[in-house]
Amino acid sequence: MTETAHAVRTAERDCPEYGKPVAEGGQYVTWCAACDWNVDPEVRDEETPGRIERVRRRLARRYGEQLLADLSDPAAGAEPGAADGARPGTRLGVAGRFATALAVTVHGVTVALLAVGLWLLVGCAFQSLGTWRYTLAPAPAHTLVEHFANLVTALPLLLVDGLLVLLEHLTLRQSQRAEYLADSTAARIAGAEAAAGPMDRLLIGESVVGALHRESVAARTRIGGAARREDPAEGLWERLAAHAESVPEHEYERLCRVAERRGHQVDSTHPPTHLRHRRLTRGVPGGALIVLDAARAAEVDAELAEAKRGAARELVRG
Repeated sequence: MTETAHAVRTAERDCPEYGKPVAEGGQYVTWCAACDWNVDPEVRDEETPGRIERVRRRLARRYGEQLLADLSDPAAGAEPGAADGARPGTRLGVAGRFATALAVTVHGVTVALLAVGLWLLVGCAFQSLGTWRYTLAPAPAHTLVEHFANLVTALPLLLVDGLLVLLEHLTLRQSQRAEYLADSTAARIAGAEAAAGPMDRLLIGESVVGALHRESVAARTRIGGAARREDPAEGLWERLAAHAESVPEHEYERLCRVAERRGHQVDSTHPPTHLRHRRLTRGVPGGALIVLDAARAAEVDAELAEAKRGAARELVRG
């Protein structure tokens, strides 16, 4: 039995590629050491590697051979970093430092995208909760089914309201802080007085809307002078600006005090208007970084003229 097994192991055959005799492997693979014939006889059903994988394999093979040669060469000092241009004893070569910088950049971009994504999930959570609240809001009930529907949606509506309040509480401070910082930026660019001026105009918003309504009524009923009957939108913005300028200072003061009592603000994300105004007007006044001279103002007016005419026509004609 042992002699038979030994004979099997030592039996020889000729290599079909090299033509030299090779020993039979018995229970193992028979292969030729001279030409690697049959060294890997297993047929594998592997997927064709993609472009990135092919590049990785090629680089791994190339650098593996290079590093082996460098580390085996006594003249190279057997320093792993020497092949990358590093001095003996240093841990990172040029390629290593570049790879570190690239990795930091990639992670920085990832963190920035994550922050933007989280912010968008929050500028969307408010919208989603608003949609839910609108859907769950009780409707006028006239039948038993409608009363039952309002009763069923009462608890989810309370939950949505609670989430809205909680989300407002968690985000309101940062959103209002951003508004204050935006006001500061506007004051640095245009000056404190110019930045505070639009806030005063917000106080007379109802009065301006009333004037615009009168303009619209006059346009539709053909009330006014001949020139205005030809094109009611012509000069609309100048008339509205003149109306705003005609409001006396003591009326602005009164409206400012009313706003302070009522907590006037543009919307829930903005700080109260009178607080924004106070911050701009009670600080140290500074000059504007950008001054709009007459020539540049004329260029801006000319550029916006057509858009202003189109918007005016839409407003006065409804």
